[in-house]
Amino acid sequence: MAFDLEKFAETSDRVRWEDLDFDMFLDEPLDTETLRSLRYMCDVEYHTSCYLRDLLVTRSHREDEARGFMTTWNREEFWHGEALSAVLARHGIIVDYDELKAKRVKLGWQLALGPAKQAMGSNLVGDDFIAVQMSWGAANELSAVAAYRRLSKMTDHPALSPLLERIAQQETRHVAFYTTQARERLENSESARKWVRLALTKVWKPVGSGIMDDDEIQHVMSHLFSGQAGELDKLDRRVARFPGMEGTTLFRSAFEKMAIPV
Repeated sequence: MAFDLEKFAETSDRVRWEDLDFDMFLDEPLDTETLRSLRYMCDVEYHTSCYLRDLLVTRSHREDEARGFMTTWNREEFWHGEALSAVLARHGIIVDYDELKAKRVKLGWQLALGPAKQAMGSNLVGDDFIAVQMSWGAANELSAVAAYRRLSKMTDHPALSPLLERIAQQETRHVAFYTTQARERLENSESARKWVRLALTKVWKPVGSGIMDDDEIQHVMSHLFSGQAGELDKLDRRVARFPGMEGTTLFRSAFEKMAIPV
C-alpha cells in the first residue's frame, strides 16, 4: 500500500456522523459489553496526543513526511474520540476532559516517563529507531482497523456500524502510511530489521497497554476477538511480511502473554 502524503492531507476530514440517526439508540440501545469496548476505544483515541508527544521527542520529528503525517493523524484520531464519545453520551456515559486528565494523572510516573524512554531509545538505536516506531504504529493501526470492523459486524447496528466503518476506513490510511514507512526502512537496513524484530516480539502489547489496566485490556480484547483466531492470524501474516519479521506471530503471542483467550 503506497502512501501519498499530499493527497492524505488534502482529503483528510474529521469523521462525520451528523447524518446518522443517533435517536435509534433509544429504541436499540447498545449492550453493556459493547459500551465497555467503545469506552476503551474512545479513551485510546483521545490518548493519541500523548503518543504524538512521545514521537516528537525522537528523530521522527526531523522527518518531513513523518512530521506532516502525524499532525493530520492526531486530528483524525481526536475526532474518532469525539464520535465515540457522542455515542456513549446517548447512553448516559459522559466522557469529559477533566476525567481524561484525571486518568492520565493517575498514571503518574508511567506516563511522565514516556517521552524519556522514547528519547533514550532514539539516542541508543539512532535512525533505526524510526523503523521501530513505524513498524509499531503499523501493528497498532492494523489491530485498530480489525477491532472497529469486528465490533461493527458484531453489533450490526443501523447507527453504530456505519460510524465504526467510517472510522475504520480512515484508519486504513494510517495503516498505509506506517506500513509504507516501515517497509522502506526495513528493506534498507539490516540493523533496523534486528531492532524491529526484537522490539515487536518482546515488548509490543495490544493497543491501550500502558494506559489501561490489564484487566480492562483482557476484557475488551476477549470481547472483540474471542473465537476469532483466524482474524489474529490474518494480522500476523500482514506483519510477518515485513522484512525481518518472517515467521513471527505478533498478535497471537501478545494475546497469549496476557492470557487473552481467542
